Amino acid sequence: VVIEECMEGEELSVFCLADGEEFVALLSSQDHKRIGEGDTGPNTGGMGAYAPVGFVTDELMHEVADRIVAPVLRALAEGGSPFSGLLYAGLMITGDGPRVVEFNCRFGDPETQAVLPLLSSSLLEPMLSMAEGSGLSGHSPSFADAAAVTTVLAADGYPGAYRKGVPITIPPLPGGVQVFHAGTALESGRLVTSGGRVLAVTAVDRDFGRARAASRDAAASITFEGRQFRGDIGWREAERRG
Repeated sequence: VVIEECMEGEELSVFCLADGEEFVALLSSQDHKRIGEGDTGPNTGGMGAYAPVGFVTDELMHEVADRIVAPVLRALAEGGSPFSGLLYAGLMITGDGPRVVEFNCRFGDPETQAVLPLLSSSLLEPMLSMAEGSGLSGHSPSFADAAAVTTVLAADGYPGAYRKGVPITIPPLPGGVQVFHAGTALESGRLVTSGGRVLAVTAVDRDFGRARAASRDAAASITFEGRQFRGDIGWREAERRG
């Protein structure tokens, strides 16, 4: 029997670049795990995300860094396994502060599709520096003063059994919108579905509401039989902003 603490609050994803000694955090983001709007239905790999998260203050990020990320990296180094790379902290922000849900040594999907389009500095330079063992000194990521909202289009039946090989139509999309392919393939020159989560549609705008609407509208314009997506990505943020 496994008994676990029930953590209530809002999810938060924090990506950190680490060189074994130092680390820098990227923008905060929030995933939407449930298949249905209003966070209903079964869990998925993620039906959408947005960045940055409005309730995240400098104080909260310092707490995450000091109480969670730094102790983990320090323990790894003291144990003879210093970590260099991308550390993804999946957190729950509870009434008692941030709590760890999971760690991954990779970027998260679909949060990455919301965070990286806002990056205004080079990602290659710090990643290459870490890979070569040169450290993160002098590398401080910068981000656009904007918001990004990502809406995932999933296959019919997902997160259960789903069909593959369904033709996809992507119309011309407005500026500020990017489509990231995930579960897609080319069959006889035709774009078709090949996975559960098929596409991620990210819109960037200086205004969160406009970014949210653009992502939702662009997702709605992409068609394939049985496609499903959530039209409420970022709903908590929208409620906070009124």
